Amino acid sequence: MSLSLRQSLRRMGTADLERVLAWRNHPDVRRYMYTQHEISLDEHTRWFTKASQDPKRHLMVFEGDAVPLGFINIQEVAAGGIADWGFYAAPDAPPGTGRLLGQAALIYAFTEAGLHKLCGQALAYNERSISFHQNMGFKQEGILRQQHFNGQQYHDVVCFGLLAIEWKACQ
Repeated sequence: MSLSLRQSLRRMGTADLERVLAWRNHPDVRRYMYTQHEISLDEHTRWFTKASQDPKRHLMVFEGDAVPLGFINIQEVAAGGIADWGFYAAPDAPPGTGRLLGQAALIYAFTEAGLHKLCGQALAYNERSISFHQNMGFKQEGILRQQHFNGQQYHDVVCFGLLAIEWKACQ
């Protein structure tokens, strides 16, 4: 699939549950998550039912030429348009999908959702996510030392932030 495709974001629906769960449970995605166990369909369905009813949550599917290629979760966490985000591309998505997904998510966050700031976190060993955030214009705001315990060892968490005004200046 060419990356000169027609891109879109749409709300995640119940028809997407199994596909998004398969992406999330893929070892190449799961190893970079805070929760690293394989998630059951029942657990995933309960999460989706609750999350999709929260007006501060934006659960989105990124598509290229109407083919689902990734998932984005934006959650408003503080007054004034402050939100956290998480995302992943489908494990079999073409190279470059992550960048396109990120660009679409930022357009959505700062124009449609009207956010002031988008925050991200990456486990310190997830070098691709750290580079991705930096390449998308995020500023590193800190490191939470030994913040995440995966059942075997502690890991640092790298924190990022991008202000709407910074994003607009780069457009």
